[in-house]
Amino acid sequence: MKKHILVTYNMFREGFEELERLYDVTFPPSSADFTYEEVTAMIDSYDALCSMFDFPVNKALIDKGKQLQIIANYAVGYNNIDVEYAVYKGITVANTPEPTTDPTANLALALMLDTARRVSECDRKLRALGSEMRVGVLENLGMPVTGMTLGIIGMGRIGKALCRRARACGMDVLYHNRRRLDLNEETRCGAVFVTKEELLQQSDFVSLNAPYTSETHHIIGAEELNMMKPAAILINTARGALVDEKALITALLQGKIHGAGLDVFEFGDHPSPELLTMDNVVLTPHIGTQTTYSRIAMAKAVSNNVIGFFEHDRAVSKVLG
Repeated sequence: MKKHILVTYNMFREGFEELERLYDVTFPPSSADFTYEEVTAMIDSYDALCSMFDFPVNKALIDKGKQLQIIANYAVGYNNIDVEYAVYKGITVANTPEPTTDPTANLALALMLDTARRVSECDRKLRALGSEMRVGVLENLGMPVTGMTLGIIGMGRIGKALCRRARACGMDVLYHNRRRLDLNEETRCGAVFVTKEELLQQSDFVSLNAPYTSETHHIIGAEELNMMKPAAILINTARGALVDEKALITALLQGKIHGAGLDVFEFGDHPSPELLTMDNVVLTPHIGTQTTYSRIAMAKAVSNNVIGFFEHDRAVSKVLG
């Protein structure tokens, strides 16, 4: 009997072709994703759940999945899933780290360059002012990137990928991680391990690439922002709640740091209104993996996790279990 797979979201079907050949796969019937209530009503007859990063897979839903064996999350993060309870119930949880690495690192670098060189700010002013925009040799001065120091908080896949890009730009790289890399890997990266306090004090750019957990909630708050250089730029392409957004706004208004490039926000999908008024802040709407290629690659990774779990013919990117 074929396994039954429930996908909560609409996505390019190219990434699910093999999954559909092997199993009975249910997708949402239209452009709208399945709601939590719809999935709760359906889940008891499915062997696998393919969830999106913002879809809540909580204890109540897991209890409804009487034959559920694997939850394959369409994301590198998995804080939308009650992982501990799923594992307690004997359910494997998987994520998709590999295809998210390069596009997210590319965006982090883009935000660094954009904020430092005032690209978006100058674009807005040119469009609004046209020939009236001041373009003298001492106007629109930005920050350099080459020769500067990047501090990376969270030296996982994305952190290492960003490190390679920063080194190619001629930057020095410091990093802080829950666990220090082994010496060989550290040498390959060309990065220096320091305490979080040293990183904040010495870096011209600080990039957040850590997962969101109870330990990393507000890893950057008022105290940390006060440690940073007045000319420093904060980059966040990880999770919004890594940063105390109200404290960040205060630091920016008071000139305690130079600027910020943000792809994620603490209070949902949209930034606080104050950030929208600041020329020294570059904002993108959580587009870290938003390329057609990346979306298809992530769907394939979800499919591979499910197929690998049931067929034992390929690796499964397990979170726990």
